Amino acid sequence: MAFTMHDIHRIVGGEWILRGRDDIPLKELLIDSRRLLIPRHALFFAFITARNDGHRYIRDLYEKGVRNFVVSRTPADLPQYDPPNVILVEDTLHALQALTAFHRQQFTCPVIGITGSNGKTIVKEWLFQLMGKDMRIVRSPKSYNSQIGVPLSVWQMDHDDELAIIEAGISRPEEMEKIEPIIRPTIGIFTNIGQAHDENFTDIQQKIEEKLNLFVRADTIVYCADHNPIVNAIHSSSLLSGKKSFTWGSHPSSLLHITSMEKSAGKTKITGTFQGQIGSVIIPFTDTASIENACFCWSVMLLMRYNMITIQERMRWLSPIAMRMEMKEGINQCSVLNDSYSADVKSLNIALDFLDQQKQHERKTVILSDFLQTGRADAELYAEIATLLTGKRIQRLIGIGPHIREQEGFFPMEKEFYPDTDAFIRDYHPGKFQNEAVLLKGARIFEFEKISTLLQQKAHETVLEINLDALIHNLNYFRSRLSPFTRITVMVKAFSYGSGSYEIASLLQYHHTDYLAVAYADEGYELRKAGITMPVIVMNPEEESMVGMIRNRLEPEIYNFRVLEMLERCIRDYNGSLDEKVVIHIKLDTGMHRLGFDKADLEILASRIKSNPQLKVGSVFSHLAAAEDPVHDAFTWGQIRSFETMCASLRSLLDEPFLMHILNSAGICRFPEAQYDMVRLGISLYGVPACPEQADRLQHVSTLRSTVSQIKHVPARDTIGYSRGWTAEGDMTIAIVPIGYADGLNRRLGNGKGKLLVNGTFARIVGNVCMDMCMIDITGMQVKEGDQVIIFGKDYPITELARDMETIPYEVLTGISRRVKRVYYQE
Repeated sequence: MAFTMHDIHRIVGGEWILRGRDDIPLKELLIDSRRLLIPRHALFFAFITARNDGHRYIRDLYEKGVRNFVVSRTPADLPQYDPPNVILVEDTLHALQALTAFHRQQFTCPVIGITGSNGKTIVKEWLFQLMGKDMRIVRSPKSYNSQIGVPLSVWQMDHDDELAIIEAGISRPEEMEKIEPIIRPTIGIFTNIGQAHDENFTDIQQKIEEKLNLFVRADTIVYCADHNPIVNAIHSSSLLSGKKSFTWGSHPSSLLHITSMEKSAGKTKITGTFQGQIGSVIIPFTDTASIENACFCWSVMLLMRYNMITIQERMRWLSPIAMRMEMKEGINQCSVLNDSYSADVKSLNIALDFLDQQKQHERKTVILSDFLQTGRADAELYAEIATLLTGKRIQRLIGIGPHIREQEGFFPMEKEFYPDTDAFIRDYHPGKFQNEAVLLKGARIFEFEKISTLLQQKAHETVLEINLDALIHNLNYFRSRLSPFTRITVMVKAFSYGSGSYEIASLLQYHHTDYLAVAYADEGYELRKAGITMPVIVMNPEEESMVGMIRNRLEPEIYNFRVLEMLERCIRDYNGSLDEKVVIHIKLDTGMHRLGFDKADLEILASRIKSNPQLKVGSVFSHLAAAEDPVHDAFTWGQIRSFETMCASLRSLLDEPFLMHILNSAGICRFPEAQYDMVRLGISLYGVPACPEQADRLQHVSTLRSTVSQIKHVPARDTIGYSRGWTAEGDMTIAIVPIGYADGLNRRLGNGKGKLLVNGTFARIVGNVCMDMCMIDITGMQVKEGDQVIIFGKDYPITELARDMETIPYEVLTGISRRVKRVYYQE
């Protein structure tokens, strides 16, 4: 279903301030200018947030062919010869919600609305697995359950859909009242209640009541009768009086009364009674959360009149839901993006956006399976998929499955097709993949994990996982602490603190950070080769790298006259043409006494810069010595005052503007008055708090993990490891873990000083840490070969590991060897 701009104006109101052609059907709601697919049919909503302003991107979108906009601020400089449609409203988010609420009213199919603290996405995806073969189901992509995600989810609804399953999440009061008219569920599911966003509610009772607002017009509410706070809130709510309930739980009054659960061999048999009949289902999971989620699915299927035989058969084959996309280093300088656990158009679009961020490769290949159980005609489905791939400039498609093969005419790019995964593997040769980004996207039945194994660069079992969602959360946290006009430089030196240079830089470029900073020019060269086009500051320029910096448009830090003279000499002798001035960044010493010009140097410095027409000062900055420590606040304020004085002097001498910046991660938190024009964000972006105030706000980004290679039993008084460094006081059981000092596990952690986390329990390191492995004491623990071992992560923070090593987190992160495989993932 599509609306014209005339329809949009009638629905959202506002003032139609610019008018162009208004009869084109609008199918794509766009809130992120980077995700544009079909400009002619796109409607852009310009949101203003604490961190960004969508109105900044209107001109760029116009030049790309977009002609329809909803704004809250009149845009400037739009051409009159081909005018766009621009509707001016008071609040663009409210306009989006009003439009999608109207869209929802056009449909009469059942709608399941799911809320709760945990399990929403799993229940939604499992219901799709269980019922998708019987009817055409539209559902929220991934975890689209916010004030913006819900409207975008509901916008997918069409007259051919027979069921919609939509998630709804809230983080503060009154949000659900805005979401409810958009979803308007006929069946409600309340999964559970937890501690997420507790800080925004007076108590748990208020949070439950707010979530229950989703169900004010629902016919039936499904919930667990064992969750007393939820039960009590439903029974006492005047808004929900008269609603039908479908309850499950151990309480005998539950409609689906769970009588027993038996776990064995990775499966759980759940037995219960419904309408006097005893029945049981077997699911391939044993964890508590999965059992609870399965009970909700069982309840919904009973409510929708499925018979027990069908329920039993289908729940036996429930499959895990991949909650994240992973990017790994592939063979032949490739990057492999694995999103091979689901196959639907919306999640493909999300995966293609992530693929598009990988600027390190010009060539992009998509390996795609048949899309099953969509309820759509193949020609319609694969024509849309072809449009997506073409819009994202995919150079090669490898299609696997009979359905996509039959529709090959829709795909204009280089292409090849196989009837199944085994046929692809038989034809596989590593030379077919060279220096490209490869996306794997397939239905689970096609077993694309086999292809992922083929394409991955082989590495040992120690892996550093980097959560890109958490990294962006941390970036946005710091943005929220800044003025909208304050720019951000992100430090990506030292391999982005061990996290991977171009992978992190690509993400930061995609999210519009202003500058990157590296330690040495070689790091900057690598970023340019990887497609990074944003400004890059080189903090430690060297004479032999000056020509390369000019050629690669890298911007050197100038901290003394020797470095300035090196650059001046390079400019004089440069063979190429200098079409633009060389941008430099002046470092001032305000008290740290490491690098930088002193106050007495400023007149000569300004004179040298003014005498060279090829130089342009981009910024002037200094470095705080102890911003994180309140004991030294008087000294820090002295540095800030000195910086202001020196900048004022330099500005009057140069008679030209430049950016000022002095704050680091800790300074952003503790000295917001000194934001000036820009700040520098370092290790805190990676989840390491630079001051106590950040500890509860930052999300954990990196996890270093390995596995148990072997288990040995050591008799009392035997010794362990090199130099017989550890003697067993009694009979011991030890595990050998394939991580050593060549990977970044410091030798100081040996002989009982350090510990690793195995199955939720700490195990001390015994013996000396070897080059490639270490030994841990697992006496009395339930551990088997192949079990996961955490070196640091959420449950064993890197700050604690650093304390055990008697060092700082910087050294731990930057010390992780490049031979340790990096795996990047995001939801």
